[in-house]
Amino acid sequence: QVQLMEFGGGSVQAGGSLRLSCAASRVTYSIYCMGWFRQAPGKEREVVATITIPYGRGDYTDSVKDRFTLSQDNAKNTLYLQMNNLKPEDTAMYYCAAALRGPCRRWSNYRDFDFWGQGTQVTVSS
Repeated sequence: QVQLMEFGGGSVQAGGSLRLSCAASRVTYSIYCMGWFRQAPGKEREVVATITIPYGRGDYTDSVKDRFTLSQDNAKNTLYLQMNNLKPEDTAMYYCAAALRGPCRRWSNYRDFDFWGQGTQVTVSS
């Protein structure tokens, strides 16, 4: 029953920044983990970052760990992904996801998540 909606995608030049938002609604039970995934044409869907909702502990894949930052506003039921120093290889459709249980790590698989947003496109030009 959880509904997720992503905002903030767009087109930027390399070195630029974007801030993605994921708003959750119809939350009638506890969410343990939320994360951002991305998928480029012809590639597998891969985890970008995850965060445990009860503890606020984030985990980032190596390619983004020094450039992207997760944060949450529980009062607004919103998850944010601040993306700095964007690179062309970051170009992909970005998806917000939520899970009722773990694992909640950078090595998590998309099959571990129960709810998904529709995605927002991020395009980075060189």
